[in-house]
Amino acid sequence: MIDTGVFNKGKYFDVFVEYAKADTEDILIKINVCNRSDENASLHILPTLWFRNTWAWGYDDYKPSLKADGNGSIIVDHDQLPGFTLHVKDNAPLLFCDNETNTEKLFSYANDKPFSKDGINEFLVHNKINAVNKENFGTKVTIDYDVTVAANSSHIINLRLENKKNKSPFKDFDELFEECLADSKEFYTELQQGIKTDDEKLVQRQAFAGMLWSKQFFYFDIAQWLKGDPAQPQPSTSRNNGRNNEWKHLNNADIISMPDKWEYPWYAAWDLAFHCIPLALVDSEFAKSQLQLVTKEWYMHPNGQLPAYEWAFGDVNPPVHAWSAWEVYQTDKSNNGGKPDLDFLESIFHKLIINFTWWVNRKDSEG
Repeated sequence: MIDTGVFNKGKYFDVFVEYAKADTEDILIKINVCNRSDENASLHILPTLWFRNTWAWGYDDYKPSLKADGNGSIIVDHDQLPGFTLHVKDNAPLLFCDNETNTEKLFSYANDKPFSKDGINEFLVHNKINAVNKENFGTKVTIDYDVTVAANSSHIINLRLENKKNKSPFKDFDELFEECLADSKEFYTELQQGIKTDDEKLVQRQAFAGMLWSKQFFYFDIAQWLKGDPAQPQPSTSRNNGRNNEWKHLNNADIISMPDKWEYPWYAAWDLAFHCIPLALVDSEFAKSQLQLVTKEWYMHPNGQLPAYEWAFGDVNPPVHAWSAWEVYQTDKSNNGGKPDLDFLESIFHKLIINFTWWVNRKDSEG
């Protein structure tokens, strides 16, 4: 990228997004926009909130909504997310549309919904003023921060997503952010007592950050996928004989460690086993639960095989789960002052014996 010249004379922005949790359902968001050039420069920063389009599937007609509250913030109205508000500082314009496909652009037939998901882009880039909902509601919204950042300077944007009906969401914002930073520093100071140099500590913290950031909610109901959704075109009958058709029991709906949320946003059994070893250093309870998860009856195949990965759950991964479970058990024991979690070891041992039987009978018949 450097060879292209795009960074010449520092004419670029760095945009840093930081999150801090003031409480379980109270998330502080700080966006720091840094102008690296010697000239003032402008850009649009567009924090965006949207609902996954589940209403188009045909199981029910429930449709959530996002709407302006009249004070510059956004009310989140969803039956599974009661009472949330995204508080917006500095009174930036709100641009609403719907998370609906633009069928005219993609398939050349008229849209049956007036505000498609690309409405924000159409409004800002192509100046189509009717592409967004002037009534200030929809299922997708962006906050349009049109900012000019001074040369070699930065501009900070603060947002807060919470469900406690906070009357002054930004009054204690900076203080809470500093508290979270201090908590993090204290946690890692204790964890890294045996590491000598600051550079090594930074490398480890960055590695942990990558692991923690790659957690993601993963939802996949194979029986439902094979059947298709009521309001959508029926899938080809070949799907019933294609990949994963022998995993009809599999129904995943959990927070799982992913290889990468952008490029590989699905779990893989042996990647997960490797992930759990460093994760155990910072959160051994999560590491143990991850290893147990893929041995549950709604994950593990009745024949004893562990699900490999989304592309083909029946593929074979290297048998590293038992090794990972032992390593995590030892780390957890060390984290707890030498007190072992024998319940974890016993529960996963029973399932791995079944998995071992699958290996012996299906993959190691020659001994």
